[in-house]
Amino acid sequence: MTTSSSERGVGLGMPELPPPAYPDDVRARLETDAREVIARYPDSRSALLPLLHLVQAEDGYVTRTGMKFCADVLELTTAEVTAVATFYSMYRRRPSGDYQVGVCTNTLCAVMGGDAIFETLQEHLGVGNGETTGDGKVTLEHIECNAACDYAPVVMVNWEFFDNQTPASATRLVDDLRAGQPVEPTRGARLCTFKETARILAGFPDERPGAVEEGGSAGHASLVGLRLAKGETQPARVVHPRDAAPRDEQVHDPSPTERLSSHDPVETSASDPAHPSGPTAEEGE
Repeated sequence: MTTSSSERGVGLGMPELPPPAYPDDVRARLETDAREVIARYPDSRSALLPLLHLVQAEDGYVTRTGMKFCADVLELTTAEVTAVATFYSMYRRRPSGDYQVGVCTNTLCAVMGGDAIFETLQEHLGVGNGETTGDGKVTLEHIECNAACDYAPVVMVNWEFFDNQTPASATRLVDDLRAGQPVEPTRGARLCTFKETARILAGFPDERPGAVEEGGSAGHASLVGLRLAKGETQPARVVHPRDAAPRDEQVHDPSPTERLSSHDPVETSASDPAHPSGPTAEEGE
């Protein structure tokens, strides 16, 4: 017995129709913005990334209409634009919520509780990865490292940081977002909607009063290494290589807050006093 192409899930219908054009007033406004963006670059095609953010700010995601617009103003093919829009995860390909809630599940955040936070939010919101709540407020996704390992586990909302999260604090966060309550990031400016964030990423100024000044700077945990380099912080004890120092050398025993090196031996409840295995022991001892 043979199966038809339709039974095998193979579509042999007409090619997809061209996307609808933007309304004239919308296109005129976008063209004005696009000219401003393109003027920043010596080669117009270099403006593709910010222009994709621009059309995402208009529609909430990168539509076929938006990609056709980018292709037209940059004199590219839609295939060239589609290749870029589908490569970068910051460009959404389907409608999403006002708030993109991303839970870092990369290595450090995961072991510090990121996996538990993500599982809790999935159950609490009733959505899976990349899905949006029924009220259109929150899209939940797991994300890769956002270079905030010193504050793990980290949750990001529209690319603003919420540090040192727990399943309980992350649950309160999404509840406040859905209820329209004011939410303040741990670092950075106050939250705005995903469309507003996309316009800022397109290179247009954040026009909210005081928002730029709220950008802040690196936090304490991020500056420890710099302070060590400047001699402003007591350096941690680094264990000497084997045979590099006598056994009776007097070495400063750092307090718990000074243990900044992973090489420092830390006594735990699992230690066996009868069989010590500190890093200064010789092989075979």
